Amino acid sequence: RACMEILGTFTAAAVLVGLPLVLYMLSLLFGQSVPDIRVEVLEDEANDTLSDRPTVDPLNPKKGVVNCWDPSSMKTLGELPVMSKEEVHARIERARKAQATWKKSSFAQRRTLLKIMLKYIVDNQETIARVAARDSGKAKVDAAMGELLVTCEKLRWTINRGERYLVPERRESGTLMPHKRVWLEYVPVGVVGAIVPWNYPFHNVFNPLIATLFTGNGFVVKVSEYASWSTRYYGRIIEECLKAAGAPVDLVQIVTGFGETGHALVTGGIDKLIFVGSPDIGGKVMQAAATTFHPTPVILELGGKDPFIVCEDYGVSDDLVQVAVKGVFLHMGQNCAGPERFFIYESIYDDFVARCKKLIDSLELGNPLASCTVDCGAVVMGDRTKAMMQRLVDDAVAKGARCLCGGYVPSKDTAIGRGSFYPPTLLVDVPEDALIRREEIFGPIMCVVKVPGDSDAEAVRMVNDNDFALGSCVWSASRSRARAIARQLDAGMSAINDLGGTTYMSQSLPFG
Repeated sequence: RACMEILGTFTAAAVLVGLPLVLYMLSLLFGQSVPDIRVEVLEDEANDTLSDRPTVDPLNPKKGVVNCWDPSSMKTLGELPVMSKEEVHARIERARKAQATWKKSSFAQRRTLLKIMLKYIVDNQETIARVAARDSGKAKVDAAMGELLVTCEKLRWTINRGERYLVPERRESGTLMPHKRVWLEYVPVGVVGAIVPWNYPFHNVFNPLIATLFTGNGFVVKVSEYASWSTRYYGRIIEECLKAAGAPVDLVQIVTGFGETGHALVTGGIDKLIFVGSPDIGGKVMQAAATTFHPTPVILELGGKDPFIVCEDYGVSDDLVQVAVKGVFLHMGQNCAGPERFFIYESIYDDFVARCKKLIDSLELGNPLASCTVDCGAVVMGDRTKAMMQRLVDDAVAKGARCLCGGYVPSKDTAIGRGSFYPPTLLVDVPEDALIRREEIFGPIMCVVKVPGDSDAEAVRMVNDNDFALGSCVWSASRSRARAIARQLDAGMSAINDLGGTTYMSQSLPFG
């Protein structure tokens, strides 16, 4: 289990945003010279405002292509090809041929490649954030935190620490072979495939790419049909970085399409697969990977339903409420490691709910590229996501929950209603039999549950009465009490007096 706790009081936002960039700029001043690259930026990537263009109905898409649209306005962003099995297999082979050269590269060359990427990202933050916001509907601040900062930190950590984890390791030879030496060597696996979701279109491509390239492998990524448009720009970035580092340009391949395209990647002869998505599709991916001549190793990340526990001794403050609300509504709740279930102890429950309602009522919902004051952007899949959210809200209310904010599908007569928006929603007194207590929300709904009698045991029981939780966090004035609670939770990562997902910023920790 990965664990984190705050050691002192500080302005978290300032440290989070400023420190990685300051450290990076210092490394540029005192380190090796890093080449600049030039990447073409098209009109719809360079401007916050889109020109007049038709809208897209995701429920009735044009057949035979990947339809791309801006979730905030539903305006078309163009079309991309649905790649055939033959095209996918051809791209795998191109990556394989390039990897035969790249696997011989030095760690110094691989570090140079990552430094070129890092420099370009820092120098072009606004454009990268704009493109991510347009493709996924998220606010720019969410793009800065969830797309840029985590990618920069992963690059920085891999540049500084990656090699030490890949050098040969001496191992004990055993009592029966004292006259022999044994050691472990790490070698590239070949071509790594990835099928990634739509919620973070920039980071979801660069996250697996960084480790894959640094370990000497080729990379083929199938991006989501709901976030393919941005890969035009991100693909150009990758290509120019490869060129500048003297790496084969075919080393990285991006494929677009639907389920059949993903199946072609899984069964196309890759040497390892990374899949991030739903448990249902993850099971199908594993099944397909097992049918290849040499069954393909698979890494799965299948979502989460993270608990956020606040003990009565911690109390309720504006800072706590800000963290809770930001955590649940970051990118409108479309996060794998983000709080979905809030377990608040009975003594402080009413105060917590009242303060959350006040803050949520003040949030600005709208097009994230139309105003810098927008707090909450769009959800990605249009009417499909809205219907999913409304189903969970209606079920919870019918079973006794109270809806204090949001909880409705906006009218099509409004600009918000014509876009892919669902308002920030606050559900309280949510009963155990409500669907929202068990199903992954992946949307802008804060689900609050009262812990009766301020009981740690009851909090643990309610949290663990669920099939999955990727991360968790526990808030208590007593760190020993918080740790004791966290150790009983069925969750992969735990934060003490901090948001659970912040463990991801520590790249030395495992994820999941």
